[in-house]
Amino acid sequence: PVAVPSTVTRPSCTATTRALSARGLSFQVIDLTLDDAAFARVSEMGYRQVPVVVAGDDHWTGFRPDLIGRLVQ
Repeated sequence: PVAVPSTVTRPSCTATTRALSARGLSFQVIDLTLDDAAFARVSEMGYRQVPVVVAGDDHWTGFRPDLIGRLVQ
């Protein structure tokens, strides 16, 4: 499954989850404002922006329709 650590108020987070939904991909949104452990994991990965998309060994930050298009489930 795809994990999307994000904040619900950022337009890029909303665009990312909409693109995942449009492709029929299942995902879990993790609200970093409510989950300190998830925030720490994302920070340890070196990310300072949201959303972060984690799909298996692949991960990236920001709204990336090109990378979302490569995901298969």
